[in-house]
Amino acid sequence: MVQIGQINRLRIKGTQDNMIHLDGGQSGDILLKSTYASQKHQTGDEIDVFVYVERNQRLLATTQKPSAMVGEFANLRVVKNTPTGAFMDWGLENDLFVPKSQQKDNMREGKSYVVFIFLSEINNRISASTKLDKFLGLQPPRYEEGEEVDLLVYGVTNLGYSAVVNSSHAGMIYQNEVFQKLVLGQRLRGYVKKIREDRKIDLSLQQTGYKRVDDVSQTIVTIIQDSGGMVSVTDKSPPEEIYALFGVSKKVFKKAIGALYKKRLIIIDTDGIKLAS
Repeated sequence: MVQIGQINRLRIKGTQDNMIHLDGGQSGDILLKSTYASQKHQTGDEIDVFVYVERNQRLLATTQKPSAMVGEFANLRVVKNTPTGAFMDWGLENDLFVPKSQQKDNMREGKSYVVFIFLSEINNRISASTKLDKFLGLQPPRYEEGEEVDLLVYGVTNLGYSAVVNSSHAGMIYQNEVFQKLVLGQRLRGYVKKIREDRKIDLSLQQTGYKRVDDVSQTIVTIIQDSGGMVSVTDKSPPEEIYALFGVSKKVFKKAIGALYKKRLIIIDTDGIKLAS
């Protein structure tokens, strides 16, 4: 069965009027412009194409691949604004349409937005929406605390940064736990801290628990060694200074140096930390 808004492998039936006819099974012939197909392709060959619906409801195909498929989130740029909606560049000849009704705020030409790509129930055409919350958390979150997840930053508030978790759920990275620059549309790895009663997820950009402490402990020792056996950073130093040198939060740093101190591997002075001789 042909999947609209996805890559499909279809068989070439023949060519007519500069259009290649692809076998869409129950969906009938799907047309592909001959300019999109390699000359090496012959009748009977199977090729990978992206299938979409044009205005007259006819199925068309292209060998071009979009930045994202139906059912995915992506950070895309608005190339044109009209009274009925905005058009975004998603890597295809035909731009992706965002109806006015699907815009959380009025979109501006030249600006990028995180959108969800979906198949319209009204006209079966591929569209996008910036109203992400209605596409998130449709299934109960089944994550373990400390589990590593994929994140896509899509919003910022006084609390912190909102992120799409594994293309399925909404999560929050709290401002006071961020020690690096984050921008809207940025993709990165993170960790589940807690699943709240509202099914939203508290996130961390650093691994939690003692496994993380063990990793940080080794990093701290290595950095102190590379610094001549001593660094002028302690558990009293500002969080930004700790993150700049070790790449971890102050809380994780304090756990790590506490573990190293108990093992008598370091000496903590008022002016810094040095390796025990």
